[in-house]
Amino acid sequence: MSKAKFLKGASRRSLLQQFGAAAIGVSFAGGLSACGRGGGGRTVNFYNWDTYIGPTTLDDFREATGVPVNMSLFATNDELFARLRAGNPGYDVIVPSNEFVTRMSEAGMLQELDHSKIPNMANLLPEFQDASFDPGRRYSMPYTWLVLGIGYNKEAVAAKGVPTPNSWRYLFDSPIFSQRLSLLSESADLIRLCAKYQGISLNGIPDSNLATIEQMLIRQKPHLKQFHQDNGQDLLAAGEVDIVLEYNGDMAQLMSAEGGDRFDFLVPQEGTLINSDCLCIPTGAPNPDDAHAFINYLLDPEAGKKITEEIQFPTPNRAVRDLMPESYRTNTVIFPPADVMAKSEYGEFEGDERARLYEEIFTRISAA
Repeated sequence: MSKAKFLKGASRRSLLQQFGAAAIGVSFAGGLSACGRGGGGRTVNFYNWDTYIGPTTLDDFREATGVPVNMSLFATNDELFARLRAGNPGYDVIVPSNEFVTRMSEAGMLQELDHSKIPNMANLLPEFQDASFDPGRRYSMPYTWLVLGIGYNKEAVAAKGVPTPNSWRYLFDSPIFSQRLSLLSESADLIRLCAKYQGISLNGIPDSNLATIEQMLIRQKPHLKQFHQDNGQDLLAAGEVDIVLEYNGDMAQLMSAEGGDRFDFLVPQEGTLINSDCLCIPTGAPNPDDAHAFINYLLDPEAGKKITEEIQFPTPNRAVRDLMPESYRTNTVIFPPADVMAKSEYGEFEGDERARLYEEIFTRISAA
């Protein structure tokens, strides 16, 4: 879907301002609206990232099945996990990233999928039919994959003598863009990218490196405009910052909008973190059959095409990819070059204790 302008207030992945909350069944504050609390017939309660669905997807599913979708929004995996940690408040389908699929499945927070109810799984690319973080795809279906990189205002960055900010140094370890830069507030992702900058694997980071990463980010803190919750592209569009840590799909959305030629995106030379956002059914889902039907619908070629046209993230769906234009399939923002991807890694879940450690480190950095 071609956008006439980029929506101020949109974030990763806002349909809210473009269509209105009521038009797409969106509930605010990460909760369930009244229509999703039961008592009014079948409803799929969908907990999703912002700007991460097609403009008509929810209505299209309702027209095809007679089942409405009530969509609530979260901003980080940490928020998603915290929301369901004490029990499922009524969600049927959620969209955790790969590491959190492992974490939540090990904690008994996800229901096993019935693949016989998801025949569109056959549309997936071979490399996404299985996953190291979810062997056999017992708990998850891939929705997108994505990478983190540097989004920037070309003119403003060049004016600082940096025509191509091709290293994580410019975000994590430099005063060049003081008060004109913003970092993502996802604790584990931020720490792991700092490990990439240090030239080591983003998995199994030694404690000594964690200590130096913490001190490095504390030194960098005075130069930050803010830690953002996945709306770095909005800060760029508003002129509040010149350079951000953001996802490739979010930057592709911005760059395809009116005035988007002012911006660019790259994955730094050190490599990056690869994520895969997944469709899962949380334990205790009130409508598991409709949840399976909704996941299957999202993997449909035509439905997936509408989603991909809107959100501009890389699709793991072969049937969807084949329907997309060459301008999408060859876009190096959406699909970074092979030599950069060869240096990049998926993050692995390394246990609750490690996850809490990353959160504690980020809390200390934020408070510094």
